[in-house]
Amino acid sequence: MSAGAHVLLFPFPALGHLIPLLDLAHHLAIRGLTITILVTPKNLHILNPLLSKNSTINILVFPFPNYPSIPFGIENLKDLPPNIRPTSMIHALGELYQPLLTWFRSHPSPPVAIISDMFLGWTHRLACQLGVRRFVFSPSGAMALATMYSLWQEMPNAPKDQNEVFSFSKIPSCPKYPWWQISTIYRSYVEGDPVSEFTKEGMQANIASWGLIVNSFTLLEGIYFEHLRKQLGHDRVWAVGPILPKETIDMTPPERGGSSTVSMHDLKTWLDTCEDHKVVYVCYGTQVLLTKDQMEAVASGLEKSGVHFIWCVKQPSKELVGEGYSMIPSGFEDRVAGRGLIIRGWVPQGWILSHRAVGAFLTHCGWNSILEGIVAGVPMLACPMGADQFVGATLLVEELKGAKRVCDAANVVSHSAKLARTLMESVSDESRVEKERAEELRMAAVDAIKEDGSSDNNLNAFVKHVLGLGSETDEG
Repeated sequence: MSAGAHVLLFPFPALGHLIPLLDLAHHLAIRGLTITILVTPKNLHILNPLLSKNSTINILVFPFPNYPSIPFGIENLKDLPPNIRPTSMIHALGELYQPLLTWFRSHPSPPVAIISDMFLGWTHRLACQLGVRRFVFSPSGAMALATMYSLWQEMPNAPKDQNEVFSFSKIPSCPKYPWWQISTIYRSYVEGDPVSEFTKEGMQANIASWGLIVNSFTLLEGIYFEHLRKQLGHDRVWAVGPILPKETIDMTPPERGGSSTVSMHDLKTWLDTCEDHKVVYVCYGTQVLLTKDQMEAVASGLEKSGVHFIWCVKQPSKELVGEGYSMIPSGFEDRVAGRGLIIRGWVPQGWILSHRAVGAFLTHCGWNSILEGIVAGVPMLACPMGADQFVGATLLVEELKGAKRVCDAANVVSHSAKLARTLMESVSDESRVEKERAEELRMAAVDAIKEDGSSDNNLNAFVKHVLGLGSETDEG
């Protein structure tokens, strides 16, 4: 294999960012690229399923940098306490600049390109210093990325009222959001985050980088991909999604995962006893911690609905319980015994959604969840909570007509009765139109990733582009 085909992948250590980039690594490795993945020690285990399938993938382990506000031992965003801004982790990882520079310069056959997460914009400066290309990897969709790039290009000031509506007038369909729903990273910057200049430089470096790889597909977000090409001023934009593990596509038991209170065997047994399309799957992602009031509202909605459900719950630490976050309400599990399964910890989400018993998905509209819901052909109920989830909900509900909006972070508590009603309707005969639309979106996703589909062709085109960079290096 040509040394000119060597690429460094640098994921951001948050599961929603890390896992899709690892799945991309697999696709690039089977197409002949030599891959090195940079991780810190405590995230190394997440790579095990990937390494078992790909002997050509190398691992580069660097210690997580010491950083004042990040408690010792925390190396993944999911473990970061809610009172510490995510930008602290972005800034901390910037300390790997010099070690990476040294590694590149001492390597006998260094990478010709860096593919790094959109939160690692500083790697563009490193790539320029080394004379290699940097490609941004976006685990968010094209519409969300277009709004993010627009903010960092236009640099709007914060309004006095957080509910004041901000309009993205240059983006197709002119999406509008109250200020509190705008990108958390950007709002941190204008509010005077201590590491704000580093964040700004990194985000603007994404726009200046050589190319962009997005975990989405053309038929889903075509107008936003066209807009991104205009925003960036070039065509080096590859829509390669949905990048999902094989088990999500073909319903085989998942190989990866973390600790969970429900075994795979018990989960399968429980689902197998349920009727087709009658179970609602509820999950707010790996980052979202519900407040006590929100937790009680969701529990109340599930209890009143009478539906069968699986609820994946992120549990707060004991310290956070005293700060307004909550465990499952006392007595709830007894009252829903038999029809409700509560899972604390990791869940094989793609596998659950693909099970015949699941008929609806109450989701926070994280991008990976949206893609997994689409691939499974399951109608979704949108309840965005933060970050790019409000944009994801807009795309899913207004643009694609692939979900029903239930509530958001601000009104979960007051919408408990509406939630119960919507949950009942979602698994009834009334949801026929939603089911038909979900099936259309599923077929579009499957077509994109099959051989000679749009995403498959984009992956091949990207690999060809990187091999061309390797040839330039060999000639130089």
